[in-house]
Amino acid sequence: MSVIKPTHPGEILTEEFLKPMGTTPYRLAKDIGVPVNRITAIIKEARGISPSTALLLCEECKRQSNLT
Repeated sequence: MSVIKPTHPGEILTEEFLKPMGTTPYRLAKDIGVPVNRITAIIKEARGISPSTALLLCEECKRQSNLT
């Protein structure tokens, strides 16, 4: 039986949010008020997403969806 490797949040952030929104890690970091290196570390799968960052990302995604 093969084991499926879990998807890192950084991959989901990139593929499901940044690319469809047409934004950059820099712009996302500035929009949610976190250091750019936090977003890039998540994207590079060097760190996970803390609950506080998850909340900020959720709020930004809701805001972006209301703009379209």
